[in-house]
Formats: sequence, structure tokens, C-alpha cells
Amino acid sequence: MPVSDAVSPLSLTIATRESRLALWQAEHVRALLQAQGHRVGLLGMTTQGDQILDRALSKVGGKGLFVKELEVALEEGRADLAVHSLKDVPMELPPGFDLACVMEREDPRDAWVSPHCADLAALPPGAVVGTSSLRRVVLLREALDRLGRGDVRIEPLRGNLDTRLRKLDEGQYHAIVLAAAGLKRLGLAARIRKIFEPHEMLPAAGQGALGIEVRVQRPEVAAALAPLAHRPTWWAVAAERAVSRAMGGSCSMPLAAFATWQGDPAAAVPCLRLDAAWGDPDGQRPVVRVQAEAALDSLAAAEALGSHAAALLRAAGAPGPAA
Repeated sequence: MPVSDAVSPLSLTIATRESRLALWQAEHVRALLQAQGHRVGLLGMTTQGDQILDRALSKVGGKGLFVKELEVALEEGRADLAVHSLKDVPMELPPGFDLACVMEREDPRDAWVSPHCADLAALPPGAVVGTSSLRRVVLLREALDRLGRGDVRIEPLRGNLDTRLRKLDEGQYHAIVLAAAGLKRLGLAARIRKIFEPHEMLPAAGQGALGIEVRVQRPEVAAALAPLAHRPTWWAVAAERAVSRAMGGSCSMPLAAFATWQGDPAAAVPCLRLDAAWGDPDGQRPVVRVQAEAALDSLAAAEALGSHAAALLRAAGAPGPAA
């Protein structure tokens, strides 16, 4: 579809990380914008999150390390928009920045990747499972405890997707857990041995969705992005992110939130169900799970649902922002 009368063709630069998955995502957005008649280039960048690989994200500043340099490029005018995996985007953006577009979601679930073990139950004694996420650590440990597998070690796993797969193939881990979306986007779905259904491992807020960030002073860029937005995904992930925001969430908090539409999301007042879970990183308390549901007529209503779910988590024993 060509550029509409209301949006003139623009010359745009996309800021992106230089990992293979990030570049795929940026190329995907570029192709969609070019189909609208815009001229689009890429500005590849290496972020702090890509450089610091020997420590857990929760120890070195959180997922914002993956977006800060891209935001600097936007602020300095070297780029017009930045494409992010939404689960890597902090819940509060800096002043002057806006999430201008959320695109249709890929598979939001987690994937079990292992050359030899079909699932958790098939792990050999003393096995090592790798993950970069405290959320996954807590949920994996809960599942392993149910199996009586206290012998299994869960070890940190950092690096881009290809690096993580290489470490698995080198034998550093018996299995690793990754987002299914990234594997599918890069044509690596064959590496997936098992998909964790949400009741087995509740996804992270925004997992599988792409978000596009712009400067608030660039309404023309936001207008160009409008045709790429997917309202059902946007409202769902807004509810999920609101849970984390209300909990003071960061990657140092093992928190999961996943929203699903009940019935037709295109209905006049669609209904959204939101599942959320909090886990104790020290393993001293059981995982807390809650569910909330509401009919939505706006993005603000979706965010209110997320705030309500966070209140339910706190009432059930999860710590609040000041804890």
C-alpha cells in the first residue's frame, strides 16, 4: 500500500543492535516502511548489553543496557526510530521518548532447546540448563522441584541467540531455554525440542512483540509507523507491561505477565485475560500466581488491568516496589 495522502514519503534511519536477530527485526520494519513508499536505511550499533557478557543483566543495570545507545542516536538525530524486542524495553521510557508502534506478536512462548533431552524429565543426573532470565530460573526450579530433580543446575547464559546456541552445541549446557519468537524469526524452529505452554512457563511481559521507539517531537515518524501497529497486540502487551511497572519491575525481579484475548479481539468491547506470576529469586517462597480479566475500550483500560493484577500479586504475598 503506498503512502497515504496524509503521510508524505520520508527518509528514515532505523537504529538497531547488530545481532543477527536485531538486524532481522530492523530489516523487517524497513521492508514494511519501504512498501509504504518511504526511503529507509539502517544504523547498526553495539550496546552495553551486547558488550557485557560475563555478568547477569540484573547485576549490571538491567535490560535498558540494550536500548540506551539507540536512544542516544535518536536524540542526536542520527536515527529516526529504533526497533526493539519489546521485552528488552524498560517499563518507563526517558522523557522525550515514546513507544510509537507495537507490531503483531510472534509466538510469545518459551522454547526448550537441547540436542539430546526431549524435556526436563529427560535430563541426565547433574545436568546443566542455561538461561539468562530470572523469571525462567524461578519457573524452571519450580518445575524441577516437582520432578524431584534437585540435582539439576541452572546456570547463567548470556550472548546473542547464535552465541547461546553455540555454547549449547559445544556441550557447556545440556539444554537451554530461549524465546520461541527469535528462533522462528531466524528460521531456526527446527532447533526447538519443546514449546512451554503458558501454564507451564508464563512468558515475560511483551515477549514475542516488536516495539518501535521515537522521539516525541517527531509526529511525522509516528504517523508513518501507524499502519504497522497491531492494536490487539499493543493493548495486550500494555496490560503486561503495566504489571511490571506497578511492581517496580526490572530484570532483577522474577516476574511474568501474559495477556490473552477472550473471544474476538475485534469486538466492540473485547475482553482480555491477564495472568501474572512472581517468584522468589532465593527460592524461599512458592511462586505467586494471579489472574484478572476485564472488558477493554482503550489502551488506558489495558494498563489499568495490569495495575489491578499487580495489586493482586502484592495481596498474595509478592513484594511491592519498595520491598
